[in-house]
Amino acid sequence: MSDSVHGHDVMALMVAQGSPILKHELITLMARQFGNTARYHTCSAENLTAIELLSLLTSKEKLQETELGMTFVAGRQCHH
Repeated sequence: MSDSVHGHDVMALMVAQGSPILKHELITLMARQFGNTARYHTCSAENLTAIELLSLLTSKEKLQETELGMTFVAGRQCHH
């Protein structure tokens, strides 16, 4: 799975932004950082698109979407 990007890398990218980011802007940033054809995985899922990854992380309450944009929920990232 060497061509796949872990969700931790996406969360780190978000944290580095320092402020909420609109979902479509985050997807653009992910494509710029990891490539337009990047696939993503987490500890529990693989072969995800950017949109699928963001939906999964939101459903697991690791990300939250507000009218200001997507934010990382502090303390929700696993550390392994």
